[in-house]
Amino acid sequence: MPRSCWPTPRRTACCPDGLDGAGGRGHPWDDRRVRLSLARRSEEPPQGPGVHGVARVDRRTKNLTRRLRPGDVAVIDHLDLDKVAAEALVAARPVAVLNAARSISGRYPNLGPRILVEAGIVLVDDVGAELLDQVAEGRVLRVHAGQIWCDEQLVGKGQQQDAASVTTAMEEARAGLAVQLESFVANTMEYMLKDRDLLLDGVGVPHIATRIEGRHALIVVRGYHYREDLATLRPYIREYRPVLIGVDGGADGILEAGSRPDIVVGDMDSVSDRALLCGAEIVVHAYPDGRAPGLARVRELGLEPVVFPATGTSEDIAMLLADDCGAELIVAVGTHATLVEFLDKGRPGMGSTFLTRLRVGGKLVDAKGVSRLYRQRITNTQLTVLALAGLLAVAAALWVTPGGQVFYGLVGARIDAVWSWFTSFFVSPPPEAMVFR
Repeated sequence: MPRSCWPTPRRTACCPDGLDGAGGRGHPWDDRRVRLSLARRSEEPPQGPGVHGVARVDRRTKNLTRRLRPGDVAVIDHLDLDKVAAEALVAARPVAVLNAARSISGRYPNLGPRILVEAGIVLVDDVGAELLDQVAEGRVLRVHAGQIWCDEQLVGKGQQQDAASVTTAMEEARAGLAVQLESFVANTMEYMLKDRDLLLDGVGVPHIATRIEGRHALIVVRGYHYREDLATLRPYIREYRPVLIGVDGGADGILEAGSRPDIVVGDMDSVSDRALLCGAEIVVHAYPDGRAPGLARVRELGLEPVVFPATGTSEDIAMLLADDCGAELIVAVGTHATLVEFLDKGRPGMGSTFLTRLRVGGKLVDAKGVSRLYRQRITNTQLTVLALAGLLAVAAALWVTPGGQVFYGLVGARIDAVWSWFTSFFVSPPPEAMVFR
């Protein structure tokens, strides 16, 4: 592997190796000059077939998509690429996605690879975890026929997916779905035993400052079609003013929709600093033993959150919190409830979700997919044309009546008077008007 593709180590000395300040060949080490030189070299497009772009490397796809730019090459390690992650990658418009793991492992028919391939993005699978350590952030990579090149040296290879290979892999994965269902049921029973007191009796639900009692609560999760559903629910949000609860990245979705979340719930691994600092109350999802990985990040921002220990998912505790605080109605957007969705999210079981929905079922309105249920059939252009046609019909009806003709005569006289007054500013007065007495 070429040394230029390895991450450049930071130098602690003021001079490069072998050039000291006293006996060197001139000026001291200029780290800024070297960084600019490396940056210029990394921007040079490589020669040869295939696609090329600047490498963006991260083992967590949700972190990578925040800094991914159009034309980049995404290097990830994502087993069974899910639909939400694939849609986030497509929105960033990279030229290629290099996955250290298998995008379709065969456990279940996940939709992520098909989304990438249909979007025209080159997808290379199973390139190996060592590629994430070998390729430095910012290096230019060339991808062709499943091979990855850096500085015209082959640094890795994998299987380039296309529509046919993805379809075949998904058909094979459907055959193994029964095994995943059996495992799912076993894990569900385990969750039911662990969360019984919290989910059924409300033991352990913390007190929050935001008033929810007697109001609607809208819970937004970054799930399937959540952006479209939020746009469809915009009139509902304006009229009812529900308490807006964002679950991790769902808080950013609320901000993107033009609103501000009242509460942010989650383990804080996919929510932006902007959402955390927007003024919402923060509820950190912790493990049952009290450990909360996201607590340190929130406190670094100068915020003091509420900690909610629970075994279930973050969207579950958001529903429990809204129900325990007396919400009149709970509207859920983007939540996960089906087997494939939970496998997409990597959940080992969904017992907590079953029990949570049983508990809040009388209040719960699942608005997920509402954008697909109803779509406005009349466009704004059609409404404008209809209004103009109506006005034209009224004008024609007035013209054929005696009263309408009198009305049009008066309007015409008034318009003529206004026009004469306006044009008088641009017409020279007659000579006799210039005679002074």
